[in-house]
Amino acid sequence: MNAFMHTAFGITDFWTYVLGTIFIVLLPGPNSMYVLSVAAQRGVRAGYKGACGVFLGDAVLMVLSAAGVASLLKASPALFYVVKYIGAAYLGWIGFNMLRGAVRNWASAGKAERAAAEAATAAPADQSNPFRKALVISLMNPKAILFFISFFIQFVDPGFGYAALSFLALGVVVQIFSFLYLTTLIFVGVKLAAAFRRRRRLSAGVSSGVGAMFIGFGAKLATATLN
Repeated sequence: MNAFMHTAFGITDFWTYVLGTIFIVLLPGPNSMYVLSVAAQRGVRAGYKGACGVFLGDAVLMVLSAAGVASLLKASPALFYVVKYIGAAYLGWIGFNMLRGAVRNWASAGKAERAAAEAATAAPADQSNPFRKALVISLMNPKAILFFISFFIQFVDPGFGYAALSFLALGVVVQIFSFLYLTTLIFVGVKLAAAFRRRRRLSAGVSSGVGAMFIGFGAKLATATLN
């Protein structure tokens, strides 16, 4: 099978790539945390809208890697720094807003039970388009950027005459595992939503944790280097 993949698609070490992709997809990142969060707040439909934004963002990064942008970023450190600092600032801003919202929810959690229930079932504060927001998060995702720049391109045989086919095959593998993982998170998020509606302090605590993670993702991107 490995020999067939190499011959047919110009992919080297296919199963190593598959194994590495599984581990990378399973690592917590801003994409998965956002999809989980939006599914918990707004349901399955919004969760899948966010997931579609992630798929498109990853596809854009794949195309950029295939087009040689990875080599351009490696050859131009100044450009890479501009990209990573803008992305770091955006992720940090999302995290800050999540923390601010969590503090407000925590402060209001001590109100009467009925008032809390009414507030919990009201429309969530974040009414932004989940597809658009997830797309931007995906494009600024440090895990995805480093994956497509440093890991993704290593499995394409430079001597293969149809490199686009190689990148397409590798991209399909990523998207399949990403779809399965995000689907799981969406339905987990919907299950968590019931607990959040009953326990506002729990919801605030989880939101603050996710916000802190986004700030951490921004810090990670700000300190990322190209090897």
